[in-house]
Amino acid sequence: MTRGNRLVHVSLDESLAAASQVAAQDRETVITDLLEDNAFSLKNGMAGPYRLTLSTMGNRLIFDVRSRAKKPLLAIGLSLTPFRGIIREYFQICGAYDEAIRTGTPQQIETIDMARRGLHNEGSNILRERLEDKVTLDLETARRLFTLVCALVQREPQ
Repeated sequence: MTRGNRLVHVSLDESLAAASQVAAQDRETVITDLLEDNAFSLKNGMAGPYRLTLSTMGNRLIFDVRSRAKKPLLAIGLSLTPFRGIIREYFQICGAYDEAIRTGTPQQIETIDMARRGLHNEGSNILRERLEDKVTLDLETARRLFTLVCALVQREPQ
């Protein structure tokens, strides 16, 4: 992948408020990390660098990919259904991890953290599989994007 085939701007749909101030800060940290190091390339031949906006519409996850100059390049809609279970489990294990940090033993924390990382990898692999016909991305980019998908789904109106 050439240096131009990467994300240079990432945002989440602004119509949804962040779940909390901590969640907003976590999201910004993930975006910063993603922009510092990512591998993202459209398979339709449209060269980067790219701007990405993630949003939801009904039960669909929308990837709006644009050029640096904001010209639309590709819109990808994915069903959220394959992600719902893994995201629910991921939030549950994150809650258990936060509780273990406060009251658990080091072994409990390590065990829960391993489970959390395993779920995160599983969600990232689902994302890569769902995008494989349209986008090439590495595992670390998929992991960070999955984190943002979780943040986006957490913010959806119920």
